[in-house]
Amino acid sequence: MPSESRRTPVRGPRARGRSGPGRVPGTARAVRPPVAAAEVRRPRFTGRAAILVLVVAVLTVSYASSLRAYVQQRAHITDLKSQIALREASISDLQREKQRWTDPAYVRQQARELNYVMPGETSYVVLDENGEPLEQDSKLTDPSTVAQKPPTAWWSTAWQSVELAGNPPAPEQPTPAQKIDERKINGAGG
Repeated sequence: MPSESRRTPVRGPRARGRSGPGRVPGTARAVRPPVAAAEVRRPRFTGRAAILVLVVAVLTVSYASSLRAYVQQRAHITDLKSQIALREASISDLQREKQRWTDPAYVRQQARELNYVMPGETSYVVLDENGEPLEQDSKLTDPSTVAQKPPTAWWSTAWQSVELAGNPPAPEQPTPAQKIDERKINGAGG
């Protein structure tokens, strides 16, 4: 009786709608149409997910503000360290300057720059072409920066003196002094 336990498949329009536990193996299965992209099933946003997002947001905000404060404090510390370094350099410069003032030669040099002279010395003031005293800031030019004259041979200088001796230049005539009327000077006019 094995044939009795076996059911024969039902074919036709009725077989397509069958499903479930009473379905006979080998029978046709109902085919679902393809699902559109808009109908894709999305996971549901649960309460647990909302709490997790809220906790992550609170942690992010708290750590971001702490990180911002940390970065600002590091920048402030860096600025303070640079100020300390500048002030230490200034202190060392001032200590060096103080040490220089203990040297009598340095004190004399500073006094001379202020136009002081030692007892028994004579002070001279250098004047420029207008008769004004030269300022302390005036400096002589460096000889290496001045255009150098090319050297001349000794015989050319000697030959020029021979030519000058043979053709001396005409002497300059001094301009005659104006006549002075002594009567005008003495006040006895006329």
